[in-house]
Order: sequence, then C-alpha cells, then structure tokens
Amino acid sequence: MGHMKYASDVGAPVEVAFTYTDNHQFVPDWAFGVAAFEPLGDSDHGSGAVFGTRLRVGFWHPVIECEITDYRRNAVIEYTLRRRGTGKSAPAQGHNGNSPCTAPLCVITLRFDPLGYGRAVLTSETEYRAPRGLTGRLLSRMLAAAVQSAVRRTESQLRREIEEFHGTDLVGRIA
Repeated sequence: MGHMKYASDVGAPVEVAFTYTDNHQFVPDWAFGVAAFEPLGDSDHGSGAVFGTRLRVGFWHPVIECEITDYRRNAVIEYTLRRRGTGKSAPAQGHNGNSPCTAPLCVITLRFDPLGYGRAVLTSETEYRAPRGLTGRLLSRMLAAAVQSAVRRTESQLRREIEEFHGTDLVGRIA
C-alpha cells in the first residue's frame, strides 16, 4: 500500500473544522474528484455511516462505496473507499463487520488537533492500494504522483472551505 501524509494549520478552532468536515453535504465541495456523496443507510455521519460516492476524474466516473470507519468527535474522521458490489443498493455487513464489497481501495484519515488562538492542525493521511503485477509496478510512480496531487488538492481545498465557513481568511483574520 502507498502512503501519504500532509499537515497544515487552519484558521478555525477544532470544533468548527470538524463540524464542517463532518457534514456529508459539503464533501463534494472539498474532496477532489467527488461529484456526489449520498448516504446509503439511515445514518449520515459517525462510525459505520456508508455513502455512495460518484467520482469524476477525467473520463473515469465510477460509483464507489465510502464508509466512515473511525469517528471521534472533534478529533478524527476516517473514510474507507471500496468498489461497490454489483447489484447492491446498500451495503450489508459481512461476517467480520466489514462490508462484503471488495478490499479497501483507499483509506483517508483526517485528524484535527488544537493549535491555540482559535486555530487547528489538519492532518490528512492517505493509504492506497497499488496495482499488482508487472503493470502495477510500471504504473506505481504515476499512480503515486496522481494520488499525491489529489491529496494535496483535497487538503488545500478543505482548509480553504473550513476557513470560509468560519469567516476567516487564509491568515486567520476576520474577513
């Protein structure tokens, strides 16, 4: 699995940053390549919530499943992305508590830590599954570059959206 990690400070308190990020309706505004993010079950936040996620990356427009697998209020939100099983309208839990779809394509963890003076540290950590075999080895650098670019864009856009939601600009002044 490939791994990327970025941290940046956000001009908003942890509670504001987490509240914005926790709202599923805002995900298409900050997540790179996400065109739609709709709940598939009764829950629309918290651990175990599952979303149908329509991606739009170039000519590739798959619908994948995204489950919140770690959720600690004002601290961590972890999204696990999986391919959707064919013919499944909503996921069912497997025997081990995992979705019966496929192995995770990607795990995105967002951590929120207080920085003081009404600011927070946003740490974005991504683990992704690299393709196997000869083709996978040949494409691994290109995939790593694409994932790195997507993670940076997502983190940067999320930071901007949180600051706009809070009413501060990029250096934390009242807008």
